[in-house]
Amino acid sequence: MGIVVSLNGERERKPTLDRLASLVEEDLRAVNELIVQRMHSPVALIPQLAGHLVAAGGKRLRPMMTLASARMCGYPGRRHIALAACVEFIHTATLLHDDVVDLSELRRGLASANAVWGNKTSVLVGDFLFSRAFELMVEDGSLDVLSILSKASSVIAEGEVAQLTTANDTETSETAYLDVIRAKTAQLFAAACRIGAIIADRPRVEQEALDSYGMNLGIAYQLVDDVLDYSAKQSVLGKAIGDDFREGKITLPVVLAYRRGSAPEREFWRRTLEDLNQQEGDLQRAIELMNHYDALADTVERARHYGAIARDALGIFAETPEKEAFLDLIDFTIQRSN
Repeated sequence: MGIVVSLNGERERKPTLDRLASLVEEDLRAVNELIVQRMHSPVALIPQLAGHLVAAGGKRLRPMMTLASARMCGYPGRRHIALAACVEFIHTATLLHDDVVDLSELRRGLASANAVWGNKTSVLVGDFLFSRAFELMVEDGSLDVLSILSKASSVIAEGEVAQLTTANDTETSETAYLDVIRAKTAQLFAAACRIGAIIADRPRVEQEALDSYGMNLGIAYQLVDDVLDYSAKQSVLGKAIGDDFREGKITLPVVLAYRRGSAPEREFWRRTLEDLNQQEGDLQRAIELMNHYDALADTVERARHYGAIARDALGIFAETPEKEAFLDLIDFTIQRSN
């Protein structure tokens, strides 16, 4: 684990996912085994495409949050294994559909499923994974769990449709954009955490605290992703740098740079993002404008704000290794932008 030196000279551990991963390592192994088992199908193309997704890796962040929240709440059973797999199925299904909508060619640094097998196959396998998720919810037998995860699925879909309404629209407001990522990204973070408290039969105040933690962490996570698209190495982001720009996506750095820019600069954003009339050097120009108007730095500051709310939400919980791991996760999320 790397060591950094803070401004006051104290040595600190650089935040990573290591603490969280080590705490849930055994349970996560069981989750991965269940995922592979439930991806099996007599239709050969389904496990073939599913195997491609497994090979592509991924942090399994959302299922790890389910496993850790259940542990933090003192849950002694095994229901969290299947529910964590359910959360990952929902997440993977939305990624498959996202890549089709966005015409993405890379996912986590490898060719996306739609680039290899085509859009029709990706959409249908995404539907298959959603169905597997709902089978796991029903097998769990809890109406509360079913309510939370089914609602999360519908809200995510609403977020996807809402994003279409803001696509390529440079007049999108910050509020409208935050509404999209709250639905599309943060809702599943919130559900993944809350169900850990539900199966542990914890009081509603703890359920809502974990929901708040997940929601605000999810918003922060997406905001940092928005920044990374204009500043990170492909190995960090898992997709080509500037993909959001090339696709005309309106993310918060764009919203801020457009709002603060001059008339000619706004015309640049309309040409490149609304009309998708992009020329050589336009991506670099976009990054220069974002830096000039502090759009990237201010997006990170907003992520810090939501991270602070997530940190406050954990205040009611006793000091445990799982709580420390969740606090580390906030720092990891924000410091990916460094």
